[in-house]
Amino acid sequence: MKMELALYQALMSISVPEQKAHAVIEAMESDMHTLLATKSDLTNLEHRLTAEIAKTDVKLTIRMGVMLSATIGILITAMKFIH
Repeated sequence: MKMELALYQALMSISVPEQKAHAVIEAMESDMHTLLATKSDLTNLEHRLTAEIAKTDVKLTIRMGVMLSATIGILITAMKFIH
């Protein structure tokens, strides 16, 4: 509320008509409500990102295990062929 009042007073001090000053403030409020994130938006995003990171961590662990197993299998096979 303080910001709107300060903006209104600043517009009035430079002789902007009252209707135009109200229009500027309403446009700014509308943009702030539609374009800016709220605390709940950020909390929701944090939860979604945490879940996605957990899924990716599991996938990465499985892939590393498969690659390690394949590497060990190839090394054991190569050692048998050498001897």
